[in-house]
Amino acid sequence: MLSLCEHEGIKGTILIAAEGINGTVAGPSQGIVRLWEHITALPGCENLEHKESTAQSMPFKRMKVRLKKEIVTMGQPNVDPRAKTGHYVEALDWNVLISSPDVAVIDTRNDYEVGIGTFEGAIDPQTKTFREFPEWWAKNKHRLQDKKIAMFCTGGIRCEKSTNFLLGEGVDEVYHLKGGILKYLEQVPKEESTWTGECFVFDNRVSVGHGLVEGNYDQCYACRRPITGANKEREEYIKGMQCHQCVDEYTDEDRARFGERQRQMDAARE
Repeated sequence: MLSLCEHEGIKGTILIAAEGINGTVAGPSQGIVRLWEHITALPGCENLEHKESTAQSMPFKRMKVRLKKEIVTMGQPNVDPRAKTGHYVEALDWNVLISSPDVAVIDTRNDYEVGIGTFEGAIDPQTKTFREFPEWWAKNKHRLQDKKIAMFCTGGIRCEKSTNFLLGEGVDEVYHLKGGILKYLEQVPKEESTWTGECFVFDNRVSVGHGLVEGNYDQCYACRRPITGANKEREEYIKGMQCHQCVDEYTDEDRARFGERQRQMDAARE
């Protein structure tokens, strides 16, 4: 797979684990077609889904194919999304489901992702990593005992695990957005949307909006959190070294290392 991507001028990251395959890549149209033909020819991958969008420039610096124990690390050995997941809800049916008063909507993403956009009325667990979700659930499940649970994430991958986890916790009705936020933004017209803000993505585009067009955020390359143009005007901001969100999180040695990395990136770009 790595050889094929390099031959076709494709860059990005593909993760492969016993539980499945996931990734985001970019490259010439014909190269992407050849990669998809290769992936769907693999045993068990015939019915994989994918989403397509565009970027004005290459959003990745290199191509990586990694073998992983988990696609998204949850740290729960009994969670197996291959065994059972929640009920899939198509993007065009999502608004009807989450508007019901007996449904609690949970955003399973990390706090910095939720911070730039989410669905109206969604619960933010304020987790810094996906590993923290089981602990959050243990502390908050009493508030949601009489509710159906609807969950969503960027592309639908985290929900494969989080819905399996809730089923194992005894929740009777669990639903999740098929294809995630990206499929919703692709298919649901803006005028009918209940999404507010932008969706964080893990490449140099940083965020996308309705129609999967490139968003308005940049990224702090020290803490990797999204930042706006106004954030970069703040006195705490030093390109590649810190922003107002992480100014107290790193040592002088860390910042020196970040600064050297930024100088090397600038030199390579020139």
